Amino acid sequence: MATNYYLPEDHAPLPPKHAEVITTACDYCIVACGYKVYRWPAASGDGGPKASENAFGVDFPSHALQSWVAPTQHNVVIHNGEPHKVVIVPDKDTKYVNTNGDSSMRGGLLASKVYNPQTPTRDRLLNPMVRIGGTLQPVTWEFALDIAAEVGNYVREKHGDAAYGVKTYSYQYIENTYAITKYAMRHVNTPNFTFHDTPSDVTSTPGFRDAGFDNFGPSYDDWAGADTLMICGTDPYETKTILFTQHMMPAIRGGMKTICLNPRETAGIAFMKQHGGLHLDILPGTDNLVVGAIARVIMENGWEDSDWISQWVNSKWESSSGFGQGTRNTPWQWRTTWGKFQTNGYEDYKKWNLGQDEFDPSYAAKVADIDVDKIYQAAEMLAKPKADGSRVKASVAIEKGFYWSNNTGNTNAISSLATIVGAGGRPGQVVGRLGGHQRGGQKGGSYPRNKSPEKVPGRRRRSLDTDRWLYSGHTRMAHVIGTTWIQAMSGSQGLQRKFWELVTANPYQVRSYNKQEIIDTLKARADSGGMVVINQDIYLREPIGGHFADIVFPAATWGEEDFMRANGERRLRLYQKFYDAPGNAKPDWWIIAQLAKRMGFDGFDWKNSNDVAEEASRFSRGSRKDFHMIKVAAHKEGKTLHQKMAEFGTDGIQGPVFYNYESGELVGTKRLHDTTLTDAELEKKGLANGPIGQNTLKKQLTHFNSQTGKVNIQKHPWSLFSDLWEWLKPTGDELWFSNGRINEIWQSGFDDIERRPYTTQRWPENWVEIHPDDAKARGIESGDQVMMYSNRVPGFKDTLIGVEGNNFQFAELMKRGHIELSKAAVTAVAIVTPVTKKGSLYANMLDMRQPSNSLSARVVDNISGNYNYKMGVAQIKKIGESKYKHEFRSFSFAPRNINPTT
Repeated sequence: MATNYYLPEDHAPLPPKHAEVITTACDYCIVACGYKVYRWPAASGDGGPKASENAFGVDFPSHALQSWVAPTQHNVVIHNGEPHKVVIVPDKDTKYVNTNGDSSMRGGLLASKVYNPQTPTRDRLLNPMVRIGGTLQPVTWEFALDIAAEVGNYVREKHGDAAYGVKTYSYQYIENTYAITKYAMRHVNTPNFTFHDTPSDVTSTPGFRDAGFDNFGPSYDDWAGADTLMICGTDPYETKTILFTQHMMPAIRGGMKTICLNPRETAGIAFMKQHGGLHLDILPGTDNLVVGAIARVIMENGWEDSDWISQWVNSKWESSSGFGQGTRNTPWQWRTTWGKFQTNGYEDYKKWNLGQDEFDPSYAAKVADIDVDKIYQAAEMLAKPKADGSRVKASVAIEKGFYWSNNTGNTNAISSLATIVGAGGRPGQVVGRLGGHQRGGQKGGSYPRNKSPEKVPGRRRRSLDTDRWLYSGHTRMAHVIGTTWIQAMSGSQGLQRKFWELVTANPYQVRSYNKQEIIDTLKARADSGGMVVINQDIYLREPIGGHFADIVFPAATWGEEDFMRANGERRLRLYQKFYDAPGNAKPDWWIIAQLAKRMGFDGFDWKNSNDVAEEASRFSRGSRKDFHMIKVAAHKEGKTLHQKMAEFGTDGIQGPVFYNYESGELVGTKRLHDTTLTDAELEKKGLANGPIGQNTLKKQLTHFNSQTGKVNIQKHPWSLFSDLWEWLKPTGDELWFSNGRINEIWQSGFDDIERRPYTTQRWPENWVEIHPDDAKARGIESGDQVMMYSNRVPGFKDTLIGVEGNNFQFAELMKRGHIELSKAAVTAVAIVTPVTKKGSLYANMLDMRQPSNSLSARVVDNISGNYNYKMGVAQIKKIGESKYKHEFRSFSFAPRNINPTT
């Protein structure tokens, strides 16, 4: 039986002395390692092995950690219309991030993502297309844009602005996200808008926002400065490799202790355990209980950081006064003034916690299915005074596995625990997200909350749930940009069926090549209750592009345009263009600008990406990646913003950025909420006597993101989530179901699984991990083809307005008939392994062919409005043997907790 196979190349060219050198950063995970692109004309000759013959100035063969080139780091591109060779390698000279020039597996393959028709990237979208007679047909930009603009305006005029939905990425590049959000929020002004990972435009970490913690306040070296580092919901080795290997691992070897809160043990966790780390291997969804129990043990022993708490925690009056703001239509106001979370300071929180039966360590351990001693051990590691009486320096990091399983409860709980142990903005004592995607978001307008039809008790409006709105038949035009809307959402098979009903099954289908007839047909579809779909992407993704899109716009991406973006420590870099975009592909900002102008909107007359970045700069003022002063400095020097950014190379500069008018120096910010920031450091930023010129000084620099600048310590009631958890927990033959990332695959796999032969061979199909005991009971072995299925995937079936305080509680939603139960099934190859907790399944987060999110509950967190993506249940059965079971060409069934140092 034949399987896919990979035949590696065995050589690569060295860049010659005359090669141009362009700086960029990795396009994948949050860490954004620095890279150099060496480019030279294909016909001009390659470099030689002697130091005098190549651009590295190194004799080959070179020794470990010196410059070298792997075959996967080389490609051929078109630059200025002519073939050029490129070599894309980690920057050995960078001072930050990947400080010794290392790379993750993902970053080391960057060169293979650039367009080359002789490689698997040959199916890039090259031209705009319109679906005619069921087939996408190439057309001109003018033809496609005219149709999109006229139908878009018609939908807004006839059915209202909320009928025009925009689903887009939040993480891409500042130029693109600014243009898209300016268009959607300021001009289309639709509340039917959200980003790739949320059903509504809501925060992923409501507890952080309400406490006053910025998601990305720490610097990367802060994660190496603690005595004890608690990591919740992720293995940073798998998902943020260089952050782990170059920052955390040396500190762990040097004695930093770690606590990992995660149902699954992987390579990074195995390494941490080997060096004295503690693994809290809980059942999915029980994080709130365990964190609350750890906090209780700390408080009962008097180990809290009382000095820090007395100075930096709000009283009830301070948290509710708002300096005269009163009750406003804001997420923080309605969440805290509900009374469910607000406290009268630390002592009130302590009284509340000790009064909750569910935070008793024995109870929490029983529900979470862990040894109760681990709760006491975690408390001691985080807060028990050292032998000399000094405090333990503790830091807390969270990521998606944690905040996507009980969104509000978990993030409230971890914010309170961090506050109790004094993890604020001090060296070695920080709290924040480790991150997933890079931080390229820059809003060009405010979300029009007052236009959202959804309300919560107290008559306050909440962001519109775009999935629920579409299910209810209110979205008549869906504009999808750079994201796999269907597979990325919970209950994805149900969402796909609804797309089919509204688009493909609608009788109004385009059969004509006449532009006006196409426009009339799409208008008729919208009027009939159907939906028109625009898709903007670099590849034709299924099913949004391949099956449902009426209009497709080809986008330009990494390396094909000058773009700005920040990483997880707010480090801004310019990702420079180094080759021509393929065919007629254009950057998203250009596509949006052309569409906006045809719809009659002004303010979109940008000539290049720098124009967009410079306009966006003033909207960044006061944000965590404020880069406005870079533009100010650039203009003083007669340069553009992009030209000035290029001067920072791969080192970049950390936002928010300040300009010292006296010295003419641009100064970045190492960490936010830095309560130890000295007058000398403020003087260096030009802020010794307050902000000067166009500098913006927000309290987040030295205080927290609350109205007083102090932290709000919050309650985290288990009861707001427990009814869903109790209803959802496995019965009969069911197992908990969760999912996530692995090192080799990024995003939806559009580069990795689909266009990289090695990774395609390594992960040729969807997969699921199952504990040996669970596998044995079901007759499943590694390599078996299995089906995961459920007949009780809960999901909203309509849009509703909340009136009473419990209207969004799951039990009440069920009682009132707002929840429907649907069926879902996905197949996969079984991997029997002890790394996954008994009673749980773990699958690939986003396999486009078999989206495991089909099995997760399509019910939003009743407070935040976000999905608890990691929460689902499924039965699993063997349906046969896969072709990989007895071969060694694809799939490894070795456990993923193999120590990375062995």
